[in-house]
Amino acid sequence: MTLLTSRKLWALMLTLLGASYAAQAAPCAIESSTQAVEQGSIPYRSAGSGSEVLLLHGLFAQKEQWDEVLCALAQAGYHASAPDLPGYGQSQGYGLAAYALEEQVALLEKFMQARGVAHLHIAGSSMGGAIAAMYAHQYPKKVLSLAFVGGTLGMGDWAAPVKQAILQGINPFIPVHESEFELELALLLNQPPQLPDASKSAAVRPYIDNNPHYQQVWNIVSLYGNVLKTMHPSPVRTLILWGERDQVFDVAGARALAKKYPNSRRHLMPNVGHLPMLDAPSTVAQQYSAFLFQAEHRTTLLPTAKR
Repeated sequence: MTLLTSRKLWALMLTLLGASYAAQAAPCAIESSTQAVEQGSIPYRSAGSGSEVLLLHGLFAQKEQWDEVLCALAQAGYHASAPDLPGYGQSQGYGLAAYALEEQVALLEKFMQARGVAHLHIAGSSMGGAIAAMYAHQYPKKVLSLAFVGGTLGMGDWAAPVKQAILQGINPFIPVHESEFELELALLLNQPPQLPDASKSAAVRPYIDNNPHYQQVWNIVSLYGNVLKTMHPSPVRTLILWGERDQVFDVAGARALAKKYPNSRRHLMPNVGHLPMLDAPSTVAQQYSAFLFQAEHRTTLLPTAKR
């Protein structure tokens, strides 16, 4: 079963999360395509021309969250693309085995091969950050640079608000009541939107209807809580963007992550939560575009922001 398969549903979720696509008008001409990969198909959005930049979403999310950043990268001279990861969004044909992060990496490599991409810059949000790092680790000659956009899965424990909710028997990322959905938004965004009750009810309905499947996926992905922590340090050029108000993975993790990537630039973003591409897309695009320019021209990385 694919998560959030209904077009109406994922459009609603984007509206609730305040993404630019919610207004049904992307900030640039984005092309929607679908690539067959093994037994299934992976839809993706792309724009621009130039070096390939691959943008990976997080758990229970979707490609449209990247729209604003994707367009900014296209305008900066890159070909940016954002897929629905196998089993998420509008992807089709992938079973439970696809949710293992190693399988996500394998399917992404086949996705890139099918599109004829030999080299790429790769970035990820949350779970997508862990997948991007694993991809860069497995294909070091193919990856030109790596970026973490927001706190990433794989560096250890949850932040205190998530742990507190789980200890109370609430998984805020699989909300089954309107109040739990409000908690999820508060954890993900620095300034969550105020929503009518009908929107909240519609948002939690798929989690209720397909609860066993969501729980299975959560259990699989949760096995990777230390996957980056156990990796050897990597020389890949790396950008670490982390919201200072991230309530999913504490901002202290940014310093530990930088030790794993000594050739990195770390920037902590004030008044930004767990999803910087939604909370502060312009800042993300500015920071990432500057980093990509340096990586492309092999110039010295800017010093780490001191916060």
